[in-house]
Amino acid sequence: MDEKKIVIFGAGKIGRSFIGQVFNLSGYEVVFVDINKQLVDLMNQQKQYRIVIKNGEKDEMLIIRNVRGICLEEEERLIAELSDTKIISFSVGQQGLAAAIPILTRSLVVRREKHGDVPLDIIIAENIRNADTLIREELKKQLPSDYLLEQLVGLVETSIGKMVPIMTQKDIEEDPLQVFAESYNSLIVAKKSFKNPIPDVPFLAPKENIKAWVDRKLFIHNLGHATTAYLGFKTYPDAVYISEILEDKKLLDTVKQTMLQSADILQALYPGEFTPVQLEEHIDDLIGRFRNKSLKDTIFRVGCDLYRKLGSEDRLAGPVHAALRLDKPYHLILDAIIAGISFRAKDENGNYFPSDRLFFEEATKGIRYILENVCRIK
Repeated sequence: MDEKKIVIFGAGKIGRSFIGQVFNLSGYEVVFVDINKQLVDLMNQQKQYRIVIKNGEKDEMLIIRNVRGICLEEEERLIAELSDTKIISFSVGQQGLAAAIPILTRSLVVRREKHGDVPLDIIIAENIRNADTLIREELKKQLPSDYLLEQLVGLVETSIGKMVPIMTQKDIEEDPLQVFAESYNSLIVAKKSFKNPIPDVPFLAPKENIKAWVDRKLFIHNLGHATTAYLGFKTYPDAVYISEILEDKKLLDTVKQTMLQSADILQALYPGEFTPVQLEEHIDDLIGRFRNKSLKDTIFRVGCDLYRKLGSEDRLAGPVHAALRLDKPYHLILDAIIAGISFRAKDENGNYFPSDRLFFEEATKGIRYILENVCRIK
């Protein structure tokens, strides 16, 4: 059993620039699992990749070494890797989870035969609310009935606060393994969910009430991002980056007030978990990060995928539903939702996000129709 190895499903931006970096800098060998064979082959050739840290001044370069890759389809090899590690991570999105869980299930049976009742911890680096419940239910369906799931698998929820912008085609062609990111590296994890001792990794931030911290990300970070994109596009439809929009002091203040309104709802939802001062400091820090020009974070990236981002449980409608239950004000958040319904930003090639075209068709039925049928706000 390798004590200093982590297997990461997903060699994408968060996998490489956040989870891989955090563990590698603490001495872990990092094994990436991905469906992209070209990326995996390149990783196995180079045994390293670089992260370009966009910190607002001069770019910094960080080389992540002692890495290798495995294709998802290499099942036997992958099962062997999974059976000999105490910690893995998922950073693949909901569709990717559906492909990864069957292989994980088979590996759990093999590792128990091989090592006995040695637990496996799974860091769930996904922006999916209640992702631990989703994975637990899938594992229950696929594991043998006598498998001790609750004792042997730690489903560790996270709050992923790192911003990783879209890279241009030119950036990708220059080096397919490189990834751009901000310098933020705090990985908030569910303290109670680990079955093994919590890894000695300085960037880990274990929290008792992970649900509150997951919702802090959704209600403040995600909400603030979306509000910036939607109000910004409404005011400056030709702007490209969110940092441009936030040069407008009036708009910046509206974004901050909307985030503060959501913070008030969050506090009422989790009394005693956060103070107003803590949340306002967090908001000011986030706005400073949003204004980081070197990230070149686009309005398109931040605002697109409207069915998801305006969905009833997501970053804007989610806080509104909580406000309705708690009898808290939400008018500023509602303004951001209405602006989002009219959001029509395009990517660098002049294309809309694919599913947004369907959203635009539905939006012709009116604001109230979207509020009732997508946001579920009646």
